[in-house]
Amino acid sequence: MDENTDKPEKNVFQAVAVDGSSVRNIRETKKLTQLYVANVVGVTTDTISRWENNRYPTIKRDNAEKLAAALEVSLDEILRREEEPPPAEEPLPPPSIRRHHWLLLILLGVTVLVATLLLSRPIATAPSAVRWLPTFGAPGEIIPVQVKVMHRDPGTGGIIVRVQLPAGWQLVNASPRPATGQPSGGEVKWLLPGGSDTSTISCTVRIPRDAPLDSAASFAGKVVLQSGDSTRTENIGGTGKVTVNGRHWADSNGDGRIDDNEIMPAYYLTEEMKGLGLDWQTIEAIWSGKGYTWDKTRREFVVIP
Repeated sequence: MDENTDKPEKNVFQAVAVDGSSVRNIRETKKLTQLYVANVVGVTTDTISRWENNRYPTIKRDNAEKLAAALEVSLDEILRREEEPPPAEEPLPPPSIRRHHWLLLILLGVTVLVATLLLSRPIATAPSAVRWLPTFGAPGEIIPVQVKVMHRDPGTGGIIVRVQLPAGWQLVNASPRPATGQPSGGEVKWLLPGGSDTSTISCTVRIPRDAPLDSAASFAGKVVLQSGDSTRTENIGGTGKVTVNGRHWADSNGDGRIDDNEIMPAYYLTEEMKGLGLDWQTIEAIWSGKGYTWDKTRREFVVIP
C-alpha cells in the first residue's frame, strides 16, 4: 500500500477535496474502524487518519470513490463544500423582459416534463459491492471474509452475488446462507432481496493446509442486478488478496503479535460473525501473551507467554 497516493495530482480533474470531518462522522456513526476502511480503500490507517484531519488539500478521485464505497455513501456526501458569497442584488428588469423570462421558464418546464415521460422506463442500476479480506493468513487457518452490497435503486429486484474463492480454498460457513449445492469451481452464490438498505455477506474460509508460505491468493467476484428486461453486472471492489505467511488474520500489520489496536476490531468482527467458525480463544491468548510464532511442522500458532 502506498501512502503517497494522497499527494495532489498535476491534473486537477483527477483530484477532489474531501471533508475530513464528514468522513470521520460517517465512519463513527456506522461503527466502522479505520482499519476496515483502510483495507477497503487499499491504503494505511495513517492515511485514513490524515484524510480525516484534512492533512491534504486534495486526494485522487479514485481513492475518494473507494473511500465513499467503504463508508457506504455517495461521493458527494464526503466532498468539501466551499461557502459561496450571497449574490449581489440587481435591479429588476423592465416588464417586457420579465414577461420574456416567464415564457422561457414555462417552455423549459414543458421540455422537462416531456423528457421525464420519455425517460420514465425503468433502467437497472448495479449496486456497489466492496469486499474486505484480512491482509495475512496461515495454512489451515479459518479467516473471515465480508462483502457489503450498497443498494442504489430501491425499486429494483433481487441481486445475485458471485464470489470466486482461490483454488483449493474451502467455504466453512456463511450468513446469510449461500445457494444450496456444492460450490462450482470455487464460486459461491448468494441471492439477496432488493431494497435500499446495505446488505452484508459474512463468511469464513479455510486456507489449504498445504498452501505454500509467502504466497498470495486472489479473490474475485461480481454482482448482477436485473430490473424488467435490463440486466447489469459489476465487479466487486475492495481488497482482493490474502498473503499466506504464517501470520494470524487478526495481526493486521504482521508484526508477530496482536496489540491493543488490533484486538478491538478482531473482537467486533468475531462477535458479528459468531457461529461461523472463527477461533476467538486463540486471538485472546495471543493478545494476552507477548506474541506468537508459527510452527511449520505442526502447522499451528504457538503463543509466547
